[in-house]
Amino acid sequence: MKIKIALLTLFLSFSSQAKKIAITFDDAPMPDSALFTGEQRTNKIINSLQKSGVQDALFFITTKHITPESQSRLKTYTDAGFHLANHSHAHISANKNDVDTFIKDFNQAHNILENKASFLPFYRFPYLHHGNTVQKRDQIRAHLQASGYQQGYVTIDNYEWYLNSKLQQALNKQKAIDYEALKQVYITTLADGIAFYDEIAIKALGRSPKHVLLLHENDITALFVGDLIAHLKSKGWEIISAQQAYTDPIAKELPDVLFNGQGRVAAIANSKGVAAKTMVGKWESTDKLDALLAQKKVFK
Repeated sequence: MKIKIALLTLFLSFSSQAKKIAITFDDAPMPDSALFTGEQRTNKIINSLQKSGVQDALFFITTKHITPESQSRLKTYTDAGFHLANHSHAHISANKNDVDTFIKDFNQAHNILENKASFLPFYRFPYLHHGNTVQKRDQIRAHLQASGYQQGYVTIDNYEWYLNSKLQQALNKQKAIDYEALKQVYITTLADGIAFYDEIAIKALGRSPKHVLLLHENDITALFVGDLIAHLKSKGWEIISAQQAYTDPIAKELPDVLFNGQGRVAAIANSKGVAAKTMVGKWESTDKLDALLAQKKVFK
């Protein structure tokens, strides 16, 4: 009996620590930059994912970014076996716009995307803003549900977008860039963020859920997503599809809070009494990231 109890305890311990994570990309298809054309960036992301053994990833499309030039890139993603989802038309905030304006924007994006190959009806809120009042939040939720959508929530937030903005500034100013140091900053800050939100999940849920990582279809991720995946695998993480991640029980748990900007896990923890201010990761700070970039002498 003692042996059975010990084995059960060991099994439950491992079950609570099941480390599974989906890779998702916001704001596709982003325009050309000083480093890559959009087509180059798309091909680099696809090559990195395929070399890393990632069979599926979900690209949340901001449909205003679709131009005659970038249209083909969506097909390039789907031809590679990846999927598309809705990230709005004009990337407007549900907190800063009225319900009618927000729903009109959602509908516009839906009408553009609904007949595209490999489209999945998931919606990711721009800025992770779900609405700044209960009434607005609930009206938007009801419209998504009536439209046949699920929320394309994240569980792990980060400031990867800020690192990319610093890279673009350096490129535009023709600064020397230590790409190896930048890669280490990218991996360190993202890996720390994943560990941070996983710890919140284990405390709030008693387990590690199927996580959803927020990235963007930008240059810094095109450069280093393969290295990030290799690092995660070395730490015992399994890369899964977003479709698998959104079968986790938390997909059906809509916490009755307005604190949604750090993702689903933090919102659930907040609904259980965890203070919002304690659920912002160390590297979700422009000041701290600036200091780290300076310390590592990334831009010269």
